[in-house]
Amino acid sequence: MKKIIYTVFAFAVSQSVLAEDKPQDLGIMNVVGVSPLGGSIDADKLPTPVQTVSSEQLEKTQTISLADYINRYLGSAHVNEAQNNPLQPDISYRGFTASPLMGLPQGLSTYVNGVRFNEPFGDTVNWDLLPQGAIDSMAMYSSNPVYGLNSLGGAIAIKTKTGFSSPKHQIETYGGSFGRHSEELTSGWNNGTWGYFVDINHFQEDGWRDFSPTKADRAFGTLSWRGDKGSLDLILGANDNDMRGNGPAPIQLLAQNRSAIFTHYDQTVTRMFFSELSGSYDVTENIEVSGNTYFRQNRMRTFNGDNSDYGECADEENVGLLCGETPVIDTNGNTVAFGDSVIGATRNSSATQMRGKGGTLQTAFTGDLFKHENNLTVGASYDNAETHFASNTELGSLTANRGTVGSGIYVDESKVRLHANTETVGVFLSDTFSITDKLAATVAGRYNHISVDMKDQYINDAEKNLNGNHAFERLNPSAGLTYQLLKNVNVYGNYAESARAPTPMELSCADPQAPCKLPNSFLSDPPLNQVVAKTWEGGFRGDLNSLIDGRWNWNLGFFHAINNNDIIFHRAGNIASQGYFSNVGQTRRYGIEAGTSMDKESVFSAIDDWHFNTNYTYLNARYLNGFDIQNPLNPDEIVQVQKGDKIPSIPEHIFKAALSVDLWKKVSLGINGMYSGQQVFRGDETNMAKPLSGYWVFNGTAEYKITENFALFGKVNNLFDTNYNTFGVYGQADQVLGAAYDDRRFVSPAAPRAGWIGVRLSM
Repeated sequence: MKKIIYTVFAFAVSQSVLAEDKPQDLGIMNVVGVSPLGGSIDADKLPTPVQTVSSEQLEKTQTISLADYINRYLGSAHVNEAQNNPLQPDISYRGFTASPLMGLPQGLSTYVNGVRFNEPFGDTVNWDLLPQGAIDSMAMYSSNPVYGLNSLGGAIAIKTKTGFSSPKHQIETYGGSFGRHSEELTSGWNNGTWGYFVDINHFQEDGWRDFSPTKADRAFGTLSWRGDKGSLDLILGANDNDMRGNGPAPIQLLAQNRSAIFTHYDQTVTRMFFSELSGSYDVTENIEVSGNTYFRQNRMRTFNGDNSDYGECADEENVGLLCGETPVIDTNGNTVAFGDSVIGATRNSSATQMRGKGGTLQTAFTGDLFKHENNLTVGASYDNAETHFASNTELGSLTANRGTVGSGIYVDESKVRLHANTETVGVFLSDTFSITDKLAATVAGRYNHISVDMKDQYINDAEKNLNGNHAFERLNPSAGLTYQLLKNVNVYGNYAESARAPTPMELSCADPQAPCKLPNSFLSDPPLNQVVAKTWEGGFRGDLNSLIDGRWNWNLGFFHAINNNDIIFHRAGNIASQGYFSNVGQTRRYGIEAGTSMDKESVFSAIDDWHFNTNYTYLNARYLNGFDIQNPLNPDEIVQVQKGDKIPSIPEHIFKAALSVDLWKKVSLGINGMYSGQQVFRGDETNMAKPLSGYWVFNGTAEYKITENFALFGKVNNLFDTNYNTFGVYGQADQVLGAAYDDRRFVSPAAPRAGWIGVRLSM
């Protein structure tokens, strides 16, 4: 590593010592897309808020991933570290989630270059698949039916780089705390007609908690053609990632050692191949046809070493046998004898192979209608996905450090072999009509038809409980207005409906009489209703540029969303991942959003340029219907959730602020801070226990551009070494750690103070 750094440094100095720096590109975007494939509209005419991120901003802030940037800088967004792995975060926006964890209600849709990136089996989002260096821009939208399934709270649309958007070559490497190091090579080029872009990234760390190493190897590239009227992009991507995230641990154990884990190891391996051909053609000056077709494959393997709720049978008839609620049967049809090798631990493994293909075709019309400016987009999409899921639970015992040792005996009721086919057809429309120069109306909608066909392929299951055919369809509309109240003040309002269909994973784990162990054991498929969100929102936005002779934007808004037939995961048993899914009626999320951002050159002298932004969100998320749930403090007791109880894992207050300065356009110094309010522990839907405490955390960044082409940079996370927790859930530790560990609270601790330094060479 040292030889590489010294070589890069010497080359940069010799080639670029006399170069002059160019002003920093702030990545300001005023035009946003109107559908997953893009299109374009003035952001002030969109009747909902949209937050954007550019590649320059991602680079300057030194975030490790797009999720990391969203957490630190974007309004109404919150990230918890349930897995305690930097590449496996849960992103929450307005209380709706996009997570890699099965069992969470997925309320955000994600797209990469117009291709839906939610996994077909559970609508989960694997944030580790895409290297940050390949991202050209990202837009986060609030609820919009045009973005299809799971857009209950909003949508995240990512656009990757091409040789035309990023025609440069760059090497970046950094290292530091936790044994973390990263090497990334990007290269882009074009000759006006043909172009290419490639990103190759290696990321590795030991992790700050015990037994938590992670390795990620990712590659992404684009071959592009540009003509007078058309364009084509062939996009290829692949990864080979091996991640350990050992999740929450008992709060009493962490009080003794913050890096301790409960049981280990928890491993996720992802191997994705992604290919897409996208293009556009200008039929006339005002008509553009665009489309894409794709093939995507993701092979995932998981291993979870966990504690066990099996023990010796208590009844005389089965004395000497291993029991849960009944005697345990192995995959050979035999009862299991009680013994040291089969108590204390379970070793849960799964293999999920998902193949998806499909495409989208849309036409955009931008000509005037009745002598008024009009922007109309119509399109259709088709997606087909096949999933082969296999899972096993092996009985085992715990080692002295709470690892697991297998017995070679597998539990019959937990063995699953499932094939699922999901077919989705969507037709969408979005039209923005300028009624006057100041007043614009937008109507949009999407019709979705989803069919899910599941086949139980475990030969020992004579009843084939997982067999099922399900169909869901719905037309989701939206309508809104924007009005330019003053030259620098815009007012907006919108109503939208959006839906998500139950996933094959949820449909396969919906029987209260046969709870499953996520993400492994699925037992039956009673029908579930699709979730429908109805959202009202409105607000003001504008700028105060004339007051500072720079850029000063602000926004103030309100949102109110009600989910109908919301789906949650009910715990059943002593293990946090064991339970079932069901519809629980209505839930509500409403709140206030306020933000401002400012960029001002030469504040105190000719050498200093300042940048400041802040966001505050008040978020009230509650259940509107009562239902039964397991008592988190006593698993043998059922308690009643009441109307008005808070939804777990959603902070009520989120505040973010960032301040940075550029000196001589060479040195950049920045600090950002975030406050996340207290939140209810997952599993405590009745709000009977003490919530997880809120926290403040601050981070710092620095960069020195030695030349235009060579830079040194560094960052420090958690500047004040604050001990805080980002996620809480209930479990049972005393059976493993002893009777003294009687506090059922498990938490995911945040990393301590840590720092990294690196070098960047570009040309």
